[in-house]
Amino acid sequence: MGMISTSQFKKGIYIMFHDEPHMVVDISFVSPGKGSAFYRTKLKNLYSGRVVEYTYKSGEKVEEVIVETQEGAYSYFDGSNYVFIEPRTFDQYMVPADIVGDDKVYLKEGLLYRIKFYEENPVGITLPKSISCVVVEAENSVKGDTATSATKLAILDTGAKVQVPLFIKVGEEIIISTETGQYLSRK
Repeated sequence: MGMISTSQFKKGIYIMFHDEPHMVVDISFVSPGKGSAFYRTKLKNLYSGRVVEYTYKSGEKVEEVIVETQEGAYSYFDGSNYVFIEPRTFDQYMVPADIVGDDKVYLKEGLLYRIKFYEENPVGITLPKSISCVVVEAENSVKGDTATSATKLAILDTGAKVQVPLFIKVGEEIIISTETGQYLSRK
């Protein structure tokens, strides 16, 4: 495990904090008019799942935690775990629901995801940048409404709720960003 500077911090990296591994959930750089700059972070404990806020001075060194990454295709939810299957060896990875969290609306059967492991326990998943979903519920638009940039709420086959342009209809396949949760385009 190597040391990294606070300037190398970004969302999703793993560091040691109070002798326990944590994932950086959120980070913001603050440069006040007086005094030195600092990084305000939110860190999620990999063991307990508890999120803490901590402020690091700019340039401070922290121990980076190395996590192993395995690829797996999403298969199903068994009530408490999301099950992923490694495509070459058919090994099954059980990822607890609390680790997947709100990202569950971006899980599509058969799609490949990267599962992160620390000491052989799953600690997170990496989503693709965008996914393709089918609109299962949306309001009908009125003819002539398509000239503006107005949007309406649509519910997708994964359960995600997304604002889409008025011309999108039920049954259409659209592409959404997993980073922002926003509509990108029609497929």
